[in-house]
Amino acid sequence: MSDLESQNARQEAYWAEKAASVEADLLTRIPENKLRPRLEPTRRAVELLGDPQKLYRVVHVTGTNGKTSTTRFIERLLREHGLRTGRFTSPHLVKINERLSLDGEPVSDERLYTVWQDIAPILEIVDAELLAAGDTKLTFFEALAVLGFAVFADAPVDVLVLEVGMGGEWDSTNVADGDVAVFTPIDLDHVERLGSTIAEIAKTKSGIIKPDAIVISAKQPADAENVLRAVAGERAESISFFGDSFDVVSTEINALGQTVTIKSLAGEYSDLNLPVHGSYQAQNAALAVAAVEAFLGGGTQRIMDDVVRAAFADFSSPGRLQIVGREPLTILDAAHNPSGAESLANALKESFGSPYAIGVLSVLADKNARGLLEALDDSFVEFVITQSSSPRALAAEELAELAREVFGADRVKVQANPQWAIAEAGKALPAGQAAAIVVTGSITLVGDVLKLKQIEAEQDA
Repeated sequence: MSDLESQNARQEAYWAEKAASVEADLLTRIPENKLRPRLEPTRRAVELLGDPQKLYRVVHVTGTNGKTSTTRFIERLLREHGLRTGRFTSPHLVKINERLSLDGEPVSDERLYTVWQDIAPILEIVDAELLAAGDTKLTFFEALAVLGFAVFADAPVDVLVLEVGMGGEWDSTNVADGDVAVFTPIDLDHVERLGSTIAEIAKTKSGIIKPDAIVISAKQPADAENVLRAVAGERAESISFFGDSFDVVSTEINALGQTVTIKSLAGEYSDLNLPVHGSYQAQNAALAVAAVEAFLGGGTQRIMDDVVRAAFADFSSPGRLQIVGREPLTILDAAHNPSGAESLANALKESFGSPYAIGVLSVLADKNARGLLEALDDSFVEFVITQSSSPRALAAEELAELAREVFGADRVKVQANPQWAIAEAGKALPAGQAAAIVVTGSITLVGDVLKLKQIEAEQDA
């Protein structure tokens, strides 16, 4: 190693350690799965910082499933137009930097730490005010949102594609005003915080609709659609739904993913190569195209074909029907609720030809584990139950007991270590026929496996 390479390696290690200290600081706060239904502390923090979230335009994305993929689609399309983009998503799979991306790349360790140091005194002021008022300090997600807004202002970006953490109305991201409010499919999830019915959840999520915004929505259950139409009618410039104003005309499976034709608000885009699997990803792509048309030209101007083709060809969605191995075929999918599991089941049939599939599963304790398992029943021959690194993960044996009730004892094995669970699944695959290992049930489990794959790749290099 040359002196210059050695110096660069030391610099990288230094900033990586500093970035790790940022995450450690954030983790001392109330965790993000215990979000507080409040907006004022975040608003107070950004006001003291000079409202960085007002220094760029915003596309705001909410929903139950498909938020991150849709956010990534929108950002990629905007970046192909030559705009400097920010992308805020959650949770991360491997490293917290993934949540704050500039021009499609996770924020650097150096920028993450430097901006954190800049805003730390402001966060301390707000923490002190909250404690003096008998309230709790800024939570993990509140502080992260403030950090994100400051990072994007520091860059600076032209436009931020902003995924909510949970809900919408009181989510910390809602201190920003979106020019376009995007809704992915709404379903029951986080019912203890968002509401016990589709209509209640839709009402909470509709809080991201700001005066004169353009609303773009996926196809919704009737109760959700009614709520969105009512709120948009009071505040928004217009609202458009998948299946009415825009649609997927056709999809055709190919070796790398699918070829899609989309009818959007301002025109049709034909024979686009989309290197991701699943018909729901084609729908996410159509939602994204409509959102970008709305953002750039009010939904009246067609995007240039070359722009859409280039953006689609370069699209990726880590942890969503992601193939990480071919021998055997190994698929990671972050489905973590029943509707996500149904999408996975459909994709295994449509995109992968219903292979002999063995599922490697871990589920978090606050999720509808039974509903998720039932949605996967017909798609898997066997299941290896494991346990992700999340402290919220159901114990492997506890989840296995539930799995035995759903699938029968003969279809369930238990291996608490995810790496060993994948090896166990591999031993059970039959030779000479289409077969797959599918890792699913928890975003944390998918992240754990991606880390393992990265370590394997580094060792092989």
